[in-house]
Amino acid sequence: MPQCLTVGHLLRQLQNLDPDLPIRLAVNPDWPFAHYLGTDVVVGDGMAFIAENGQEGYLPASVRNALAWT
Repeated sequence: MPQCLTVGHLLRQLQNLDPDLPIRLAVNPDWPFAHYLGTDVVVGDGMAFIAENGQEGYLPASVRNALAWT
C-alpha cells in the first residue's frame, strides 16, 4: 500500500466488501483505538478529506495483530 493513498487505491481496497459494513479508523499503535469516520468528503488543495468523528473504543486485538501493532 502506498504511503500516499489515492481515491483509486481506496476504491480497489473496498470494492469487494459488503457496502453495509461499518468503517472505523485505526489511528495510533501507541493508543490503539477505533475511531468513527465522518460522513462528508471535502475536496480542497488537490486532496480529499474525511474527518474523524469521535472514538468508539479499543481496537480489537485481531486488528492490532493484523496491523503488527502488538
